[in-house]
Amino acid sequence: MKISIRGDKVEITEAIKNYIEEKLEKIDRYLDSPEEVEAKVLVRILKDGQKVEVTIPLKNFILRAEEKQDDVYAAVDVLVNNIERQIRKNKTKLQSQSIKNYKNERNFAMNVIEEIDDEEDDEDKFKIVKRKTIEAKPMSEEEAILQMELLGHDFYLFKNQDTMKPTLVYKRKDNQYGIIETL
Repeated sequence: MKISIRGDKVEITEAIKNYIEEKLEKIDRYLDSPEEVEAKVLVRILKDGQKVEVTIPLKNFILRAEEKQDDVYAAVDVLVNNIERQIRKNKTKLQSQSIKNYKNERNFAMNVIEEIDDEEDDEDKFKIVKRKTIEAKPMSEEEAILQMELLGHDFYLFKNQDTMKPTLVYKRKDNQYGIIETL
């Protein structure tokens, strides 16, 4: 796997770079073609610790994890364990018929992934329990944020009055807002 590491308000030393590369190499064994995969790592210094984010875009999926710790090395350890757990936890779904569209372009080496037995029943995990039809009214992003806050939701779907496209506004973990627009 190719790994690109960058720092935000922190210099990436050779020791940090080597540690991250060594730890992320553990994920190679789960991938069908690790030489074709590029992991993007971002190390940030925050007021109350250090945050490491890893994004691994595959052919049909994106593996992503972030971890905040006092120590960058501890954050990397937890982060890699989380990515491995994501892969193992979803092994059945990754190879199941419900995702048959992706069978021709495999991302993972299924024979090396050990399944994790969670208490949650796999069949109920992706079960849709409610379906809603809404009229997406044209409005500005500011109006959509206000409407979302009034409803007490973490996201709100609306029709952007400038583009007339369906747009989703959501509240981020840092209490800022994000926008997702369709093409």
